[in-house]
Amino acid sequence: MSDFDRNLATARTGIDRVAIDAGLRAYMIRVYNYMATGVALTGVVSWLTYQAAGGDAIHVAGGRISGLTGFGQTIFSGPMTIVLFIGTLGLVFFMSFRINRLQPSTALGLFMFYAALLGLMLSSVFLVYTGASITRTFFISAASFGALSLYGYTTQRDFSPIGSFLIMGLFGLRMRLRGLRENRRSTRSEYGK
Repeated sequence: MSDFDRNLATARTGIDRVAIDAGLRAYMIRVYNYMATGVALTGVVSWLTYQAAGGDAIHVAGGRISGLTGFGQTIFSGPMTIVLFIGTLGLVFFMSFRINRLQPSTALGLFMFYAALLGLMLSSVFLVYTGASITRTFFISAASFGALSLYGYTTQRDFSPIGSFLIMGLFGLRMRLRGLRENRRSTRSEYGK
């Protein structure tokens, strides 16, 4: 429905459509390859940062982090955490405002720098979750994105109309999970566990 053309005088022939589809396919593959490279770079930098910060020697208990190296103490505590967050956000704003004036190679370099900086900032996720949990969540998210992307590409379906419905579902799910957590916490306090 999105490629409906009312101008019958300039209707495309079958050969033109094949050429457009091949060009679109090549373009989309290139975009997905850039994004996959960025996500992989974020993950690798995040894992390497966690390993340099102390790796398996790090223990989190009672809100305190022990076993950090000097690098880990710099990254995971104090003002450096805020500097990383503001720097990442600033880079996003810079790229957004200047994207039309940047050379493609400069934009790609800034995107890769952003992916690495994001990996540095998100390495603290390893302090809270296990590597297996992070890996499982990553592959579930990647598979869901890939399946929905393939479905949208092959059916030419636009998912925009269901966005508000999905956001409301996300809020509802979040409130339900919070309610379950509060219920479990109150049950434990009632029975002294």
